[in-house]
Amino acid sequence: MEKESKKQTKMRRCVNCREIKNKAELLRIVRTPEGNFAIDFTGKANGRGAYICKNENCAAETKKRRKLDKSFKTALPAEIYDEIIGAVAEK
Repeated sequence: MEKESKKQTKMRRCVNCREIKNKAELLRIVRTPEGNFAIDFTGKANGRGAYICKNENCAAETKKRRKLDKSFKTALPAEIYDEIIGAVAEK
């Protein structure tokens, strides 16, 4: 019997639209152990992470409904939401 060597794709769920997508298609927001928030472009930073789609509509909706506040169970600064929208617009 031959073993199939398929690399498994990592799937994550967007906190806004709740769609399950490949990790590479989503933007990771991380709360570091020190309590700071940042956009994790590598997907490997230490800390609690949440994912959103890399499209402007989803990013704007996330800001409007404060979805990341609910995910992290704390209020995020408005600058972080603006940073996310800027990062999504650049792609």
